[in-house]
Amino acid sequence: MVPDIEPRLLRAFAAVAEELHFTRAAARLYVAQQALSRDIRRLERQLGTELFVRTTRQVALTADGERLRPYAQTVLAAYDDLATAFSGTGPRPLLVDLNSPDMSGGRVLARARELAPDCELMARFESGLTGAAAEILAGRLDASFGRVAGLDPAVRARLAWQPVRYEPMAVVLPEDHPLAGRDEVELSALAGQALYAGAGNPRTREWTDLAALLFAEHGVRLAPPAPLAVGAEEFRRVMAKSRTPVLAVVGFPAMPETVLRPLTGPVPLSPVALVWRRGLRHPGLDALRTAAARLAAEEDWLAVPDGAWLPELDAALMRGA
Repeated sequence: MVPDIEPRLLRAFAAVAEELHFTRAAARLYVAQQALSRDIRRLERQLGTELFVRTTRQVALTADGERLRPYAQTVLAAYDDLATAFSGTGPRPLLVDLNSPDMSGGRVLARARELAPDCELMARFESGLTGAAAEILAGRLDASFGRVAGLDPAVRARLAWQPVRYEPMAVVLPEDHPLAGRDEVELSALAGQALYAGAGNPRTREWTDLAALLFAEHGVRLAPPAPLAVGAEEFRRVMAKSRTPVLAVVGFPAMPETVLRPLTGPVPLSPVALVWRRGLRHPGLDALRTAAARLAAEEDWLAVPDGAWLPELDAALMRGA
């Protein structure tokens, strides 16, 4: 018979299972590494099994550790719900990652705040679902928006998602680019050119992967890694220096000395989903899901134009959600 297990021991296990690093897990829990190690050894003694394989170079979950993880998450979520129910202070803030406040995710967040004015929904800006997913699984974010098909399957298996929008893709061009005078840009007109799509940025791999799939079919080259430009002025400076067009979506905010042109021939779509950790329960998440569904219905966000370009895996995951 398994003895009663203290929540502290399960939190220690969950932190090490997420970080796979005792020092980082201890810092996350604000405890000494020696105390964390003692809690893990105590839990292993109580369960009668090893939960981690430790070497001088890495920490890995054993088979029993993998088996324990979903149970630990469920128990800890229940303890959190219990604490919230009797705290008298309402639910904790929900941390919502956005690429930009002016794009689809930002609009969903704004609507959710209207639907749940008593909930605190806090925006964060992690720039990329690959990076945000890691933060969600580590407990440092609650929700994000982006392309689920671009995530590692092992990561995706621990997340839940809801389709939000198929965003038509676009290209950001220097305002004096030969194609800047067109109302829209056919993909064939970009053949042989290089477009920047986040190559080299580990937080936006899902976007770079989508671009590579699109470019391979239309003779467009993926531009090599470039310095990450944060903010309109840095974006303007880097584009003025590199002169490299940037793959974007039609809702991308205006940037200085550039033009945004929708792509056609065919219209490529970027699938956007609301993503959260499996098992998360929070009234703010309920508001986000309701807001996303209402905006999608009101503005036909999930319509797929005839002949549009969309990878089959993306379509399947959006349908399957």
